[in-house]
Amino acid sequence: MVIEITVRNAENGSTLNMEVEPHTTIEDIIEGAAEFWQKEAGAYVLRRGKRLLKGQSTVQDAELKNKDVLELIPDPEGG
Repeated sequence: MVIEITVRNAENGSTLNMEVEPHTTIEDIIEGAAEFWQKEAGAYVLRRGKRLLKGQSTVQDAELKNKDVLELIPDPEGG
C-alpha cells in the first residue's frame, strides 16, 4: 500500500511530494528529501505537528496517513 506524503522544507517553505511504503523508515524519507534539496541528511529531522519522528521508525510505526505533511527541520539536538 502506497502512502502519499508531502515534506515541507521549513527553511524556505518549498515542498516535495513523496510516495512511501509502510516499511519505509523515517530516515529514508529524510535522506530522500535532503538529497532533493542538496542538504546533509544527518543534520535534519522530520516533524509532524509538534512531534519529532524517530529516524529508525517506519511509516507504519509513526502512524503516517495519506496526505500527511511533514516538516524537514534542522536537528534541534545538533546533527
